[in-house]
Amino acid sequence: MGARWAAALLGLAMVAGMSMVSAKVVEYEWEVSYINAAPDCYSKTILGINGIYPGPTIRASQNDTVRVTMKNHVATEGITMHWHGIRQIGSPWADGTAAVSQCPIVYGESFTYEFTVDRPGTYFYHGHFGCQRAAGFYGSLIVDLPDGMYEPYHYEGEHMIIVNDWWHRGIIDQEQGLESTTFKWVGEPQSLLLEGRGRYNCSKVPKYDPAAISCNQTDERCAPHVWKVERGKTYRLRLASVASLSTLNFKIEGHMMQVVEADGHNIEPFYTDNIDIYSGETYSVLVHCNGTLDNYHLGLNVRGRTDKDVPTGLGILNYNNATAYQPNTPWPKGPAWDDFPASKAQAKKYKALRNNPDPTSHAFNKTEHAVTRTIILLNTQNKYQGHTKWAINNVTYAPLQTPLLAALVYNISGAVDLTPPPDYPTSGYNIFNPPANPNTNVGSGVYQFNTGDVVELILQNAATLTANQSEVHPWHLHGHDFWIMGYGDGVYDPIKSPFTFELDNPPARNNVPLFPFGWTAIRFKLDNPGAWPFHCHVEWHFHMGMGVMFAHGIDQVRQKGIPSSTLGCGLTKTLFKLNP
Repeated sequence: MGARWAAALLGLAMVAGMSMVSAKVVEYEWEVSYINAAPDCYSKTILGINGIYPGPTIRASQNDTVRVTMKNHVATEGITMHWHGIRQIGSPWADGTAAVSQCPIVYGESFTYEFTVDRPGTYFYHGHFGCQRAAGFYGSLIVDLPDGMYEPYHYEGEHMIIVNDWWHRGIIDQEQGLESTTFKWVGEPQSLLLEGRGRYNCSKVPKYDPAAISCNQTDERCAPHVWKVERGKTYRLRLASVASLSTLNFKIEGHMMQVVEADGHNIEPFYTDNIDIYSGETYSVLVHCNGTLDNYHLGLNVRGRTDKDVPTGLGILNYNNATAYQPNTPWPKGPAWDDFPASKAQAKKYKALRNNPDPTSHAFNKTEHAVTRTIILLNTQNKYQGHTKWAINNVTYAPLQTPLLAALVYNISGAVDLTPPPDYPTSGYNIFNPPANPNTNVGSGVYQFNTGDVVELILQNAATLTANQSEVHPWHLHGHDFWIMGYGDGVYDPIKSPFTFELDNPPARNNVPLFPFGWTAIRFKLDNPGAWPFHCHVEWHFHMGMGVMFAHGIDQVRQKGIPSSTLGCGLTKTLFKLNP
């Protein structure tokens, strides 16, 4: 291992000193359209890229430029694409967030995303307009080290699996149910998918459902995902969750996993036989394939929500090209769905890799990263004019008609309400019992900072509209990574709680879970000018208002400019008239 580390240190030092001449441009051309798919044997219409689902895998090397031109063939709606985990340094307009970084790409139009992938790791991309991620609009994005460079761990092959939860109802119907005053919740998923494949029991489809005639368990499109390995070799398995609702738990029958990467950052390795994956998270695990049988289950289960009606998602670990089949052994299961102590214990195992040879490791420094501003964000479920909403410090996020970045860069009058949201919730709020009058306000939720600020942000969970009921919220930050300082139960205490923080080697991430009736503390430095969402990665929760916006360094963005192709909606239409 010492020689391997020496090679990694030398190689990564060379990477740090390399000129950008060695970087290349990786180009893709995509056509987005409706396609028919049957990921779990139930046929439905989804969003596909170049006619396939999941979308094509993007593969590039550190410091490469990725250029993706997308043409919208979807006649009924606009589209955008978010490059999840890519910080978009110097390209905030390419973040792919509708109403924040750009206008949606309308039917018949094309848009080119261009950005640098500056850090190696496991990432993915997904639609970020409405609830399009839940319509299958996603794919893998892998950033390798340059040729001749190595990770500080050894493996002989690799594989990528995106995990997901899946519904049979279309997203338009689901969105309408969430937006109606006669609130209709989306319910628990019908299936769990591994790399876009699952298996639904077609006998459960109501006979009056037209899809009943096209739910076919022999359909090849829902054949189990097969991961082929050779006995005796060690593999890097990359995992990513695009789940719309569920926390998922992944387990390989009869095999241990060594976790080595989380959200694009090397961590102190640890072994586990199961791994919780919250929506938006990515991991790399090393699997030593020493099984004696030909086939083993890959198992995916729900955590944090009831799994009563959600069957285990199954794939196959297949050895030495033997005939692949689903074993008749029991399906693999991790901890019980409501075993939150197990989830918290695993979450606390993630530590930044000590002596990390990667010069882009985003290491924490207690002196350099001393806090300049503290914000406490209370997560609550509320009502607004009869509609069920989520709110942060009693403000429900509402998307703007004019993209926030353009509104700030061009100082467009009337485009955004820049009244600062509260830094702290109302004192004395009972997190275990919602108030009798749970009404919220609607706003833009824009927090403005100075570049260089170091923010300590406390996420405080509370009850839903039902007393003593609280949910898991996986939070994702665009444009920056943060350090996870700690987790706690109950109400955050600004005097006592910081003594529990991890100040030695907190992990750098871009996603973090907030557990029921608890708090999560993160810290980050505002070092990437732009306008960036910070939101719950549950698709339905963000759609219902669970998010805020962070903006800083707008003068720097203004000097560099943003492409006119990001404009054309809301009040940006006047910019075209003034600057044709």
